[in-house]
Amino acid sequence: MKKYCCSFFVLLLFVFAAFGQNMRTVYVGAQVIPIVGSPINDGYILIQNGKIVDVGGDASNKVWTADTRIVDVKGKVIMPGLVDSHSHIGEVSGADRSGPIQPEVRTLDSINPRAASIQRAQAGGVTTANIMPGSGHLDSGQTLYIKLRDDANTIDDLLIFDKNRNYMGGIKFANGTNSLRGTGGFPGTRAKSAALVREKFIKAQEYQKKVKAAGGDKSKLPPRDLAMETLVEVLEGKRVVHHHTHRHDDILTVLRLKKEFGFRLVLQHVSEAWKVAEEIAAAKVPSSIIMIDSPGGKLETTDIKWENGAALEKAGALIGFHTDDYITDSRLFLRSAGFGVRSGMSREKALYGMTMANAMMLDMEDRIGSLEKGKDADFIILSGDPLSVYTTIEQTYVDGKKVFDRKDPKDYLVAVGGYGAGNDRLIHIDCFDGDIAGGMNQ
Repeated sequence: MKKYCCSFFVLLLFVFAAFGQNMRTVYVGAQVIPIVGSPINDGYILIQNGKIVDVGGDASNKVWTADTRIVDVKGKVIMPGLVDSHSHIGEVSGADRSGPIQPEVRTLDSINPRAASIQRAQAGGVTTANIMPGSGHLDSGQTLYIKLRDDANTIDDLLIFDKNRNYMGGIKFANGTNSLRGTGGFPGTRAKSAALVREKFIKAQEYQKKVKAAGGDKSKLPPRDLAMETLVEVLEGKRVVHHHTHRHDDILTVLRLKKEFGFRLVLQHVSEAWKVAEEIAAAKVPSSIIMIDSPGGKLETTDIKWENGAALEKAGALIGFHTDDYITDSRLFLRSAGFGVRSGMSREKALYGMTMANAMMLDMEDRIGSLEKGKDADFIILSGDPLSVYTTIEQTYVDGKKVFDRKDPKDYLVAVGGYGAGNDRLIHIDCFDGDIAGGMNQ
């Protein structure tokens, strides 16, 4: 009898779990900022099975079915989850000192999916991120696009797959001062940097020709080369180049390489974009920019301006924002849009740059970046206007599941804490003592 009771209990748990996943949930009464389209006052967003079922207005006049859970968020603001097009959360690493160009290196093999930095990003409203290796190489390896899902045990729990069931990611290139070492095969000048990249792409073109000439005959294929396989993906447009670059002359070098080899490109950082905004727009290349609110850093970034976004918008280029976390703490990511507007960007393009523009740079515009029917239910609930310094992110949802709640004492600590709140060990040992609940409504 005991055995049957246990089986029945397990069955009930399975049924309840399945019911919870299939339950329709509607969030009503908030101002909804869909990004594509005008803000909707007294709006609603209806989700089911991790997808957006409907978005609309006049929530108070709607009649919901009996199986719909209604969540009143009157007075709040709902917008899509933020997309970070350049982040280093997850304790990521990439290429080593063995050479300047290492396309075979996979970020997939280095991310810690349980890192506290992922929780910090959730607290900042980030739901999708492009995880990049560092920029000390001309090519430091493959990037990885992840969803910031909760309770990840392995990296597989964070992966995003394309329609062919391949996990998604790009590749990280860089130029400028970072790789100028002059020893160990690394370049000593900017000209040599570009020459080394050209040589590697020409080699990849030759490898590509050999593979095509083999016509599927394994006996005629060249010896397998992981680096060349990756660069062929770049040449064929299957993998986007995310290119770290700062100075205006370095930016133009990247544009020349793109024209020469035909790869798809996202410019990262572009500190001096304001000097060559017209050229960037003419090349139809998107830019992922960073908004730095304190002086310092590299000599080649001395001419960085908050007006980068405004200059690129005026020129007609696609603009997104990124954190380069820890350069900008992910918890403060939303400020980037405010800085952009303060320095001349339109409100619409600034919010677009936090969401939809970045989704486009990651080839995910059909799934994330806006609140539209059929898209992933990635969204955030804010206390007020997203550009106000007084606004806080109250809840973050990924695939319809809550991954951050400011009212939860532990989540609150992650949102407001210092070093310990971002340290994998200290957050569990030293930081949380249960006495911070009184401050959660600040």
